[in-house]
Amino acid sequence: MYFHINSNKMFFYFMLMFSSLISISSNSWFGCWIGLEINLLSFIPLISNSFNMMSSEASLKYFLTQSIASINFLFTIIMKMIFFKNFEYNNMISIMINSSLLMKMGAVPFHFWFPNVVEGLSWMNNFILMTWQKIAPMILLSYYLNYNYMYIIIILNAIIGAIGGFNQTSLRKLLAFSSINNLGWMIMSILISENLWMFYLILYSLLISMMCFIFNMFNMFYMNQLYNSNMNYSIKFFFLINFLSLGGLPPFIGFFPKWIIINFMLMNNLFIISFILIMMSLIMLFFYIRIIYSSFMFNYMKLKWMKIFIKNKFIYIINFISLISFSGLILSTFFFY
Repeated sequence: MYFHINSNKMFFYFMLMFSSLISISSNSWFGCWIGLEINLLSFIPLISNSFNMMSSEASLKYFLTQSIASINFLFTIIMKMIFFKNFEYNNMISIMINSSLLMKMGAVPFHFWFPNVVEGLSWMNNFILMTWQKIAPMILLSYYLNYNYMYIIIILNAIIGAIGGFNQTSLRKLLAFSSINNLGWMIMSILISENLWMFYLILYSLLISMMCFIFNMFNMFYMNQLYNSNMNYSIKFFFLINFLSLGGLPPFIGFFPKWIIINFMLMNNLFIISFILIMMSLIMLFFYIRIIYSSFMFNYMKLKWMKIFIKNKFIYIINFISLISFSGLILSTFFFY
């Protein structure tokens, strides 16, 4: 099984990428709003499926929440034009614009739709939702930041993303709450530098793409499928390395951008936020290690006729990229010393 892209959907994939570029490169708020609307209208046909009730329900939820966020964004733009010379309203308008964009990317406390939508989507659409769909709102967020408000949002994302993963048996929901937790780190990185945010997003997208590809290849959606699968142990080992790297365990590449963010926070006396982010990352690592320990150590009864043979050569590229995860500590050492 692989990510199959229908030729009829290529137009919507093109519009999805093009609309994000419109929002990023626009020199007016209305142009940004138009780009976000085109992005919404191009993503709905990709996730809706008339043969799958969960997919149809997810597309409806996504459409409603994104429409509410777009209406709030447009209303705030008009408010900003009316009260442009009145500086008393600038703080309120910045919070409203930030809240609209946070709802679009599924950040806490506007995350109510995100896990439910993720649960109804395919792995390919989940990858797009967790990575590409965050680019335009994050860059627009950096144009009009309210720092005090953002610090509260960062703490809430870290806490809810970690606590929400408890007792989750669905791999899609687990990755959804992991995405919420990582969103707190992304917002912190964009407060520091856009280059650092881009570096964090590229690494996160690389790890998520490999995990979504393997889950899609083996048709896995729940943890017990991962435990019972008869995949090769070497492939399982390299695949589960990505879990540890996503959690930010020090020897792996996922720790590298988090180390830079932690150093910046400590230099700027943001001790409370750094402590909360680190502690919540430890809770996320607990989820990942629980999955790894169970899949390797538990002695499940496995049927011989369920043996999985991998004929796709792309899996070896994934194994090679997983080996690069070990270079995180070396890169971090050279970077700081």
